[in-house]
Formats: sequence, structure tokens, C-alpha cells
Amino acid sequence: MTLAEPDPRWDALARTAIKALEDYFDEVEHIGATAVPGMPASATIDLLAAIEDLDEVDDGALRRLAYRLAVPPVDDMLLYRRENYDSLGYCLYVVPTASWPERPERLLRDYLTTHPAERERYAARKTELMDRFGPGEAYTRGKAALMQEMSDAERAGRGLPPIPVWEE
Repeated sequence: MTLAEPDPRWDALARTAIKALEDYFDEVEHIGATAVPGMPASATIDLLAAIEDLDEVDDGALRRLAYRLAVPPVDDMLLYRRENYDSLGYCLYVVPTASWPERPERLLRDYLTTHPAERERYAARKTELMDRFGPGEAYTRGKAALMQEMSDAERAGRGLPPIPVWEE
């Protein structure tokens, strides 16, 4: 994995994927670096979907759309992947609807979209970490403090308390 320069196709590809998924979920949004204009990103479209009960996810419908459950579920999230489609990968994170308004993935995206100087700082950090470590845990951990700072700022602006963005 490497970081690609922003691609104007990412938004349209995400909208197409969302359109295919919206009948199965309460909410679906484009998240992650490909959702932030001007942000370098890996060639993966990240999507966040909400459903009332994670046990109600229609796995058959997702399989027909080429999404496969990627890892065992964690307490409040399912992860599905769709690989090598449109020369990109897709990650679909499914979370309970009750957590939707305060999801850190959505809040970080919103913060980066509305704070250009912070977006540039985050892009520089991502690039430095990828050049230094390549993909993997060191890259992800290296972003955690800055992601926490930015997430906390967005949460404070919305009157929400801070929560950890990285769980051990």
C-alpha cells in the first residue's frame, strides 16, 4: 500500500457504492481519507453504514454486492471488504445506528474537510509515516495522537466529551 494523490473519481465511486447499499442500512456515508478533498490516501474507499442491530445485517445481500466479512466482529462494528473492484478496494464499516451521531470516523472526516490547515498537517504526517514505516501498525499508531487531537477538537466544537480514537 502506498498513498496516492487525491483522485477526483473517489467521490463518484463512493456515491455509486452508497447507492447500492442504502436500501440495507439506515445511513451510509463516505469516510476516511478518500472522503476528504485534497487528502492523499490509499486506494481504498471507506464507507460507514449504520443499522439498528448488527445481527440484522443482510450478509447475503452484501455478498451479492461482492462484500465479504473481513474479520471477526468487534463489540460495536462489523468490517466488510470488497477487493479489486474499479481498481480500488472498498471497506464497509457497519455500526449500530445509536452510535451514528458521535462516530469518530465521521467527526474526523468533518474536521479535516472544514479545517484546511489541519488537513495539510495531517496529510504531511501520513506521508512522513508511510515513507518511514510503510503500511501497517507503526503507520497507524503514528497517526493516532494527531487523530485524537483533531477528533477531540471536533467533538468539543459539537459539545461532546472526548473519547479515545485508538483502542488497545
